Amino acid sequence: MTASFVEQQHHDALPTTNHDELARQHFVRSFKEYLVAAVHPGLKTAYEKRAKPNFVAKHQREPENIADVGEVMRDDPHYQAWSSLLRTSQEMMWSCTQLPVERTIHELAASAQEQSQTHGSLRLDPELVIPPYHTGVDIHCQPGGYHTEYIPSDVAQGAIYDRAVYLYAMGQMGGDNADMGDSTVAWLKQEYPAFKPSKILDMGCAVGHSTLPYASGFPEAEVHAIDVAAPMVRHAHARANAKSLDVHFAQQNAESTDYADESFDLVVSHILLHETSSKAIKNIIKECHRVLKPGGWMLHVETPPYEGMSPFDTFLFDWDSENNNEPFWRKSHSLDLDELAKLGGFQRHSPIQVMVPSAFQEAQRTMTFQGGDFGGGGVWFVYGCQK
Repeated sequence: MTASFVEQQHHDALPTTNHDELARQHFVRSFKEYLVAAVHPGLKTAYEKRAKPNFVAKHQREPENIADVGEVMRDDPHYQAWSSLLRTSQEMMWSCTQLPVERTIHELAASAQEQSQTHGSLRLDPELVIPPYHTGVDIHCQPGGYHTEYIPSDVAQGAIYDRAVYLYAMGQMGGDNADMGDSTVAWLKQEYPAFKPSKILDMGCAVGHSTLPYASGFPEAEVHAIDVAAPMVRHAHARANAKSLDVHFAQQNAESTDYADESFDLVVSHILLHETSSKAIKNIIKECHRVLKPGGWMLHVETPPYEGMSPFDTFLFDWDSENNNEPFWRKSHSLDLDELAKLGGFQRHSPIQVMVPSAFQEAQRTMTFQGGDFGGGGVWFVYGCQK
């Protein structure tokens, strides 16, 4: 990658890093860039020159699916080296972003509480049961997952995630990590210029990276955002305040919210569906239908489905399923999305499945989503339907 090194845009909800902490973070980003540029390309060569011929010699046919490719690639030394280094980079990323948060954890919590009085609102639900698909594993290998709290009014997991996403995407999602939201807003305005939502809901908002583009892109709209994890929405609220944007955050489960029927013009999510179980996805689509006004839009932004990919590309894209604590990744990328919409109540209109170009064009793209290179493809898959 030859792009100039652009740093994440600072805001007051981020922890202040000292020299050594920032140096560690820059090393991790550079290490990830090295893996993408220098190690990843060799995977195709290893497959074509070594692994695939071995499979053909044994089975008298070419590999046809993930299992076939995995049978020979998992034993390949180049794949083993790349996979091990990539997993190591993920663990290093969380470690280096934890350090400044751990050092300033009390100050961050106090600052978040001070900022909470200015813009938007925040509703927490101490009685909310965190769903098992969040508590069962540390998603993305983030220690403690999204929901763990270490002190009262904690924002630690949100502050860690805020910085880690930038390192993980290697800056390819923009200085605010807002690429998914910015790209969807730009696409909406281009394709449906007459659509002017007055009330918007972002499901599974995390720290609001993708939420804030709706507040800035539709300034007349009332924007709401939910997540099951209290540290995430606390940090999201502080972050929105730091950027002087009004968003109403609430700790809620997207499977069943407390919003009234037909109360939103637009319901969105960004990389939510692959973090949830098969049962939860069905519930979420039904909830989208319930809270949408007639004529309103449901849009879920994800990485591309497996359909149409070669067996080799599918295998690499599936790396997160087995190596990055993404237990629902594989199944969510193989869903019958038309049937999912129908089961959720969307009967009047056919679902859309489109690839939306990134609105952040300054990045030097790797042009792949494979193996931890989140944001590198320069496009986003949007699945949705009008009620």
